[in-house]
Amino acid sequence: MALLDGLRVLDLTMWRPGPYATQLLAQLGADVIKVEPPGGEPMRAFRSHFDLLNQRKRSIELNLKDDAGRDRCLELARTAEVFVEGFRPGVADRLGVGHEALRAANPALVYCSLSGYGAEGPLAHVPGHDVNYRAYASALPQDAVSPGDELPVADMAGATMAAFAITAACLKARATGTGDRIDLGMADVLANWAGTVPAGTGPATTGPPTGAARAGGPVPGYGIYPTRDGHKITLGVVSEERLWAATCGALGLPEHAGVPFAARLGRVAELDADVAAAVARLTRDEAVERLTAAGAPVAPLLTRAELMDHDHFRERGVIGDGTVGSPVRTLTHPPLPPGPVAELDGHRGQGWGADRLTD
Repeated sequence: MALLDGLRVLDLTMWRPGPYATQLLAQLGADVIKVEPPGGEPMRAFRSHFDLLNQRKRSIELNLKDDAGRDRCLELARTAEVFVEGFRPGVADRLGVGHEALRAANPALVYCSLSGYGAEGPLAHVPGHDVNYRAYASALPQDAVSPGDELPVADMAGATMAAFAITAACLKARATGTGDRIDLGMADVLANWAGTVPAGTGPATTGPPTGAARAGGPVPGYGIYPTRDGHKITLGVVSEERLWAATCGALGLPEHAGVPFAARLGRVAELDADVAAAVARLTRDEAVERLTAAGAPVAPLLTRAELMDHDHFRERGVIGDGTVGSPVRTLTHPPLPPGPVAELDGHRGQGWGADRLTD
């Protein structure tokens, strides 16, 4: 049995954020029924992506604009514990599956709305995607010219926060018999993150280097450094004297090893230039090997292909051959391993308590 075994989740979400949130719940044992529109979720056209976000869920096809389809959805919601939707604000109400309608039928229901800017507020009805949410939340460098091929940070952050909020609300609902409405905006999550970073240290002011030159970090030995073979490494020295000494020792900079943190703050440009020059004389593998052996905080800047083949993440079960496992590790009630993906409407007529997807 996994941690959320028996939790009943009705999932009306599509694309990335909502499906990732409910997959996190499914990987921990929740029984997720995915409600898809006629013809299926549009993401099914991108099966390699769809399959990574929809494992261990059941699928039913319902037309919520039709009385029969809406009635079936409400029937399932009456005995569910969680209802998740990712519509634009107001759409769920127009379809007859809004918060008030469902909570009237099931007072203990945890109803989660996941949207770009939340259900209320000046931006609530503004359309957007990941890059827009990052821009509003000051989570893009001011000198950015393209979102690049970065992770969809807002999507994944919002989804993870949704899964966290849902489990918290379920604890309270099970204890009191009263559910809740979660109104989660992806931009809100990033704004919260950005708000915890002191002014002058976030991506809005210290973006990553765009070429061979270093952009510089808040302290020497912290940031992204190009190597001789065209790759990059990252160093993560902050105030720790031992980590600074280890970095200097590995890079052949003994004259800087004993400089205390307070003094380093007054010599950022000088010391960081020396670190960058030393790294630039090494290949990525040479730099990682030397710095790791010395106990310095170093990591190579990997490609996605290199990540998927990395022994650390494979050993921990996060990455497999064409699969992605749960990032959560528990001893007594482990997450479920990667599993099958339901075909569209493959579970028509099923309700809670029916056989769930198995390997």
